[in-house]
Amino acid sequence: MIKSDVQLDAKGLACPMPIVKTKKAMKDVAEGQVLEIQATDKGSVADLAAWSKTVGHQYIGTNEENGVFYHYIRKCNQEISEAADRFFEHTISNEDAVKGEGLILDVREAAEYAFGHIPGAKSIPMGELANRLVDLNKEETIYVICRTGTRSDLAAQQLVEAGFTKVYNVLPGMTGYEGELQKEV
Repeated sequence: MIKSDVQLDAKGLACPMPIVKTKKAMKDVAEGQVLEIQATDKGSVADLAAWSKTVGHQYIGTNEENGVFYHYIRKCNQEISEAADRFFEHTISNEDAVKGEGLILDVREAAEYAFGHIPGAKSIPMGELANRLVDLNKEETIYVICRTGTRSDLAAQQLVEAGFTKVYNVLPGMTGYEGELQKEV
């Protein structure tokens, strides 16, 4: 099962109620957290994806089990996310990171990673990075990627502060990645 921060039960509700309930629930979800919506309405698949895009949240994906659709939406302020200052000076393009020799470190949440990541990328969500530095090799080149380059910027700074020397922030991140995706849902 995909990890989410908040769950919403919208089973048995027909359009437009899954969206109405999601909109109301999203007010109590903190920016960056993932909301899981459980719905039985088949129309919710297209509806929730379209609604998320319209209001600026990230629609991560849907998983269907026994007639229940599990939708995952990450709350974000798209304007703030895309306009955020990036301070890490060593950057690399998506294409060069994929061609490069080194580890692609995906610091997005597990749900985002599961619904599509660069093949061979290692998942360590940003919130777990400090406790999982031992899982990384300080001698290896590390290409840090997230959705837009904001979290990866912070993660790259954190790695350098911990003594890693070959670290690059991958820009523009998964929003600009056009290559093959691996899924694990």
